[in-house]
Amino acid sequence: MHVTIAARPDPAGAGDRMARHDRTGASPVVSLRDARFGYAGRMVVTGVTLDLPVGQILAVLGANGSGKSTLVKGLLGLSDQQHGDVRVFGVPIARLRDRYRIGYVPQRHVFGAGDRATVAEIVAVGRLPHLAWHGRMKAVDRAAVTVALDVVGLSGRAMTPASTLSGGQQRRVLIARALASAPELLIMDEPTAGVDDTNRRILADVMGRLAADGRTLVVVTHELTAIERVVDRAVVLASGRVVFDGSPDGLAAAGFHDESGHHHSAIAQEGQPPILAPAAGPLAAAEEGEPQGAQWGFG
Repeated sequence: MHVTIAARPDPAGAGDRMARHDRTGASPVVSLRDARFGYAGRMVVTGVTLDLPVGQILAVLGANGSGKSTLVKGLLGLSDQQHGDVRVFGVPIARLRDRYRIGYVPQRHVFGAGDRATVAEIVAVGRLPHLAWHGRMKAVDRAAVTVALDVVGLSGRAMTPASTLSGGQQRRVLIARALASAPELLIMDEPTAGVDDTNRRILADVMGRLAADGRTLVVVTHELTAIERVVDRAVVLASGRVVFDGSPDGLAAAGFHDESGHHHSAIAQEGQPPILAPAAGPLAAAEEGEPQGAQWGFG
């Protein structure tokens, strides 16, 4: 399914968000053509075709087991590409050498109480791909750490043990670690899960700043409401297939809802059949490691 996204009629700066990735002649950061991904010969995601332009924020939605994690792992080269053409920065993913150009923020990572590593030390790990064999940081590396901390609003916590921070602040540390490597594509897995409202707003602001700076974001999430104001485009997976590709505003019209009761809960007219394929099927339990949370389906 391949849909061209039109500008969203949003007075709160949506036009600016669309303009940031409207770069005539620019090659897409990610390009998929009939892509299929899976594990050990078992297909989990199939028939995905899409282009992701520079500076766009893409939200990937779907019920548990729908294939979200497998798709994202495919972009990271961590799930098997079984068919189709998968290119990142114009290069087939299997031949991409500069992997530091892709940043990854995992969902689950807890800093233990006994871990005394400071915020700055953890963020500095993101500079490892750029260091020489002796591993010593130079001024440019220290500057990159400083900038990354500033972007996520943690400059004043650089010397604080990360284990003493709140869950939302720790999530921002992970984002800063990814940013320290200066990625052009940032993939985030459930960045707002288990995070309080204040940190959700901060995380959304960070995403907006990154996209405005020309970075491209792929965000796997169950909670679109928390970041909807900065998201340009939403893709919904069901049973390993893309069943929606369009603006977040179009989710309601297409009959999708977030079963947690968030913004998209009231959708399809009573007695009307679903507009697209149902969000459950034979692959619903096939994918391991899907985060628990709100389910995306039809009203």
